[in-house]
Amino acid sequence: MSLREYGGEGSDDSGKPKIFDEFDCPLCNANNPYGDGFKEKDEIRCYYCGQEYKVKIDDNGKLKLKEL
Repeated sequence: MSLREYGGEGSDDSGKPKIFDEFDCPLCNANNPYGDGFKEKDEIRCYYCGQEYKVKIDDNGKLKLKEL
């Protein structure tokens, strides 16, 4: 999964949540840039296939997407 991320494991040094600015759709593999970014518990949508996901971040700070 290609993505750029900001912050540390789960949050940055100031305690703010980790913000991601893109994701690769698990369903269609399309890269989806998000200009405003997204964080854990946000709901996001693939701009290509339309699938919606709930954002989760695992203990290692990796992005996990759950289909809605």
